[in-house]
Amino acid sequence: SANPAGRPKGSRNKSLLAIEALMDGQAEAITQIVTAKALEGDMMAIRLVLDRIVPVRRERPVFFELPPLKTADDAVEAMSAIVGGVANGELTPTEANDLARLVDGFVKAIEASDLGKRITAIEKQLQP
Repeated sequence: SANPAGRPKGSRNKSLLAIEALMDGQAEAITQIVTAKALEGDMMAIRLVLDRIVPVRRERPVFFELPPLKTADDAVEAMSAIVGGVANGELTPTEANDLARLVDGFVKAIEASDLGKRITAIEKQLQP
């Protein structure tokens, strides 16, 4: 830590503790009130209830078939498929970007593996 004399790890914020103390035992009553308001059509209450029941989805599975990736050369075909997926409306640009980063990571892993093998081979040649 930059400040060794700072707040101990795991300690709780005093204002949060105070709020929790006020809410202690009241959560069920508040939930019932908010639910009743939502049923009456109060949009803020509806939003609160829905946010708790159906949280905002951060990610979702992407069902898109990529060609098999076995060598770095396969990445060209995979990237072509990704671009085609965006053009055809099968993928959003964000999904395509995420898939492209996966392909790029695969290529980097292949390159690192190949480089390691080449270095090992050179070191064996240099040993007497």
